[in-house]
Amino acid sequence: MGEWRRRVGFSEVTGAVFMLLAALLFVVVAPVRSSAREPWMNKSLSAGQRADLLIRAMTLDEKITMVHGVHPIPVKGYVGYVPANPRLHIPALKLSDGRAGVGNGAKDVTLLPAPIAATASWDTGLLNTYGRVLGEEQWKKGTNVELGPTIDVVRVPEWGRTFESLGEDPYFNGQMAAAEIKGIQSEGPIADANMYLTMNQESNRGKINSVVDERTLQEIYLPPFAAAVSGGDVGTFMCAYVKTNDVYSCENPHVLNGLLKKQIGFEGWVMSDWGATHSTVGSAEGGLDQEMPSDKYYGQALKAAVENGQVSVATLDEHVRRILVTMFRHGLFDKEQTGNWSANARSPKHDLFSRKAAEQGIVLLKNRGDILPLAGVSSLAVIGADGGNKPQVEGTGSSHVVAPYVVSPVEGIRKRAGAGIRVSYADGSNLAQAGSAARAASVVIVFVNTIEGEGHDRPNLELPGNQDQLIAAVARANPKTIVVLNTGGPVLMPWIGHVRGVIEAWYPGQEDGNAIAAILFGDVDPAGKLPLTFPRTAVEIPTSTPEQWPGIDGRSVFSEKLEVGYRWYDATGHKPLFPFGYGMSYTTFRLSHLVVAPTTAGPLPLDVHATVNVTNTGRRAGAEVVEAYIGQPVANGEPPRQLCAFAKVFLKPGETRQVKLSIDPRSFSYYDTAAHHWVSPPGRYTVMVGTSSSDLPLQREVTIESATN
Repeated sequence: MGEWRRRVGFSEVTGAVFMLLAALLFVVVAPVRSSAREPWMNKSLSAGQRADLLIRAMTLDEKITMVHGVHPIPVKGYVGYVPANPRLHIPALKLSDGRAGVGNGAKDVTLLPAPIAATASWDTGLLNTYGRVLGEEQWKKGTNVELGPTIDVVRVPEWGRTFESLGEDPYFNGQMAAAEIKGIQSEGPIADANMYLTMNQESNRGKINSVVDERTLQEIYLPPFAAAVSGGDVGTFMCAYVKTNDVYSCENPHVLNGLLKKQIGFEGWVMSDWGATHSTVGSAEGGLDQEMPSDKYYGQALKAAVENGQVSVATLDEHVRRILVTMFRHGLFDKEQTGNWSANARSPKHDLFSRKAAEQGIVLLKNRGDILPLAGVSSLAVIGADGGNKPQVEGTGSSHVVAPYVVSPVEGIRKRAGAGIRVSYADGSNLAQAGSAARAASVVIVFVNTIEGEGHDRPNLELPGNQDQLIAAVARANPKTIVVLNTGGPVLMPWIGHVRGVIEAWYPGQEDGNAIAAILFGDVDPAGKLPLTFPRTAVEIPTSTPEQWPGIDGRSVFSEKLEVGYRWYDATGHKPLFPFGYGMSYTTFRLSHLVVAPTTAGPLPLDVHATVNVTNTGRRAGAEVVEAYIGQPVANGEPPRQLCAFAKVFLKPGETRQVKLSIDPRSFSYYDTAAHHWVSPPGRYTVMVGTSSSDLPLQREVTIESATN
């Protein structure tokens, strides 16, 4: 080209321009040439078309590589890893834990409140932001598969992972899960719905057999996962350690192929929980797409099974295709991810959100004599080890996050109280000293906790150690006692009649002290509601027998069937200590003028709406959650009432707003096991609206005139 340029008399400037144009032409043409050689890189094709083209170019070994993790992981930090394929431009899969922040020992990340705390806000918008914060920080850390959220229905209140779940109601869990998943995936990573399906205990989790009937599976345990697909478009599922009806979750064709992939229509991929794979052929045929974290069953063993015909090439291709389609659909082939495990993922904005989420999830359970918010006090005594420098702000296990800092309760209270209020502290290890500290203060705030985490259930519902005795001793010394619970789930409260105030603060994350101080002093109006029922006694719970939990001879029998959580209390007439959906405020609200339309319906799909006026009748701004429940005809065999819609509304003093609720059409149905589908028999259905499962003063009837299915 140089000789040709000299002969035609091009100047050096003209030559430079020519070279620039040539370079630009290469930039434009290069991707076209690349797409011609690698047609799966053509972004104008669908994810399915791209995956099919790529599979045709893959060798058997390359396919096998896609369906298992590698161990040890060759890069720092991640808990799961599938290597990149440079020949085919397949990016690596980098998986990280993170229910309340980036896990696996990552530094420079935000510790959010536990998921149960966030869901206690009853605010899907907050859950969506929660997911966005998680997704953004995971992406900055180089993660492209976020191992969360945990969306199993809480069946056993002692379950060690209650804190990382979303509650006890299938509809509620599904709504919250979909909101969080959309938030996570909007920032880049693929979310992972876990642990599928009947994972309701940690005790003996690797062998326990969940014995559950088909109707209960369909109505209680499957709906949150169905919502993760239909409402959240989740990319991956994690099959659980447990067995469901004698078959391990990760090789259960009914659970994986039948319910998840066929009935729900899930198009992404299923990975095993870490070490939850138990076979090669059984898992491959049963619906498991990817073994984690190693290749024990899906490495050479799977290759041999394909080569000798035990597993067909078509079956292997289907597993690989599900992984690739999801990767294409979520842009992993097309967008650059510059983050890495050493990056600083934090921001002041995320710190502020962590505090807001903690504040919004705090639930005021008792406020006798309006002891809260604190006003006109000259001295406060903070008592309890949890109120000091090592508060319980998160659960243990794979949910653990390395907090950048933690504001202790006593630190946050002292900062908010200022110089005008004396704040003393005693760790409570000596009951006599705690009593003396309590008598010397105007008001006492006792902080207590549970320590919950993966791998073990709580032995019972009592506060561990001498914490119940501590509360009783302090309350005897000073009747103006407030108890703050930092727990992952329900606890018994034998001292409830002797204290003035009770606050459930859950595991509040890094902003613990600031969040609780804001509630105590009334800077923030408490607006949280319980996503779990709190029982009165250890035996007045749905799963009180050893056969139900922890199981006998490796079998946990779901004999309570549909009566999970508040459904059991309603069906049996037992009164809980605090019902599902309950939470107090520093202001007051009135609900009125319930209108349900249409009042006569059928056939499906039903489109029923309810409107209700909500008035703030108090003297300060606050938020109320409007909850709607459905009562079906007795002949349908359903629990007395079931949540079908909810909405949170913020109101100024004296303000009235009309709230519109779209009632879930499935609420008018039950699963017919003989017909193997959902049906809505004719009859009168009752729409009940109020502020908790036990407080539903407004009711209207909807008549379904003809049977539908």
